[in-house]
Amino acid sequence: RGGQVARLPTIYATLQLKIMPKKTVLITGCSSGIGLALAVKMAKDEQKRFKVYATMRNLTRKDKLEEAAGRTLGKTLEIKQLDVCSEESIKTCVSSIPDRKIDILVSNAGMGLIGPIECQTIEEMRTVMDTNFFGLVRLLKEILPDMKKRKSGHIVIISSVMGIQGILFNDVYAASKFAVEGFCESLAIQALKFKLQLSLIEPGPVITEFETKVFEDGMKMDLSAADEETADMFTNIYLKNYKQIFQSLGQSAEEIHTVKIILAENPPFRHQTNTLYTPMTTLKYADPNGDLPIDTFYKMVFQHDKIFSASLNFIKLLSHLTCWPTVFTSI
Repeated sequence: RGGQVARLPTIYATLQLKIMPKKTVLITGCSSGIGLALAVKMAKDEQKRFKVYATMRNLTRKDKLEEAAGRTLGKTLEIKQLDVCSEESIKTCVSSIPDRKIDILVSNAGMGLIGPIECQTIEEMRTVMDTNFFGLVRLLKEILPDMKKRKSGHIVIISSVMGIQGILFNDVYAASKFAVEGFCESLAIQALKFKLQLSLIEPGPVITEFETKVFEDGMKMDLSAADEETADMFTNIYLKNYKQIFQSLGQSAEEIHTVKIILAENPPFRHQTNTLYTPMTTLKYADPNGDLPIDTFYKMVFQHDKIFSASLNFIKLLSHLTCWPTVFTSI
């Protein structure tokens, strides 16, 4: 009898898992990077709390996701086509989900663009805004009304620290993320009225195929439309330091702990994933005039480039020490 009593908590927990319905999760941009890592992690959840619909624009790129999903494929994870730039594609995907019930939406699909604006076409800029900003808007126009009716749902947006602080030669990308942040700040007030949760995940540099492609596109950019000084600045300052910044400050897609935010009882509205990057974004709030971060970044890039380079190497070293979080918080 004592053994039976001892087993009761385990039996109760098992029954709870069977009774509790899985939360339906829709994630965009799952062919690689953060989206793929998150979809697989949630599908492989030991407590089987999630049914994941991992979506991507082009299904010919699903091989990596299928391989990473393993036995979860067709069980706790299904792959669907969804293009955030197409209202019809979004509607078709959402309507294919039982009762159109989405408990958690993770808006992750996005694209990058770097370089002097003189060398970028308006069409390229529109495509970035259409994907990064209007892609989110299209998703919410389709999914938000159902969440409001149920008075239940969590909207998770993969934003960026560049939605808070602009960075050299990331003008258009930063603009798209600033738009996302402003849109969500406004929407969050309304969401509270309907008991909905809204969270912005703000990574710094993340080492993924996304970033590799952005860098490669930057390397191939035709700089003939830019003046000599700007072209030299982009090539010999920005691109030259690009890889070093990612090696020093970059996180892997698996380190963007979005699941913790999703499972939090009271998830934060904003969550920066990389504490190494926090001092840079904090500068913005330290000076109401806005001059401090711009002046600081200017000096780091143009006046103290050797110190900046040395600092990155120092950060890289410290980030590998187990005591780094303690060291950082005491500074």
